[in-house]
Amino acid sequence: MIWLLIGLLAAVQRGYFSDSDQNCADIGSTLVTIGVGPLNYIGVNPTVECPGLPEPSE
Repeated sequence: MIWLLIGLLAAVQRGYFSDSDQNCADIGSTLVTIGVGPLNYIGVNPTVECPGLPEPSE
């Protein structure tokens, strides 16, 4: 429970609840931040890297 409260605090600090116009990506970012946000406070700082995407044909 404490873990989720810390994650909720991280989401609030990042301003995820200040915009009323939300989409699926914003909601996903908020939920991920609540879930793993406490890791930032202990210095883990997880990142997600996307692989190189192919360029569209012309």
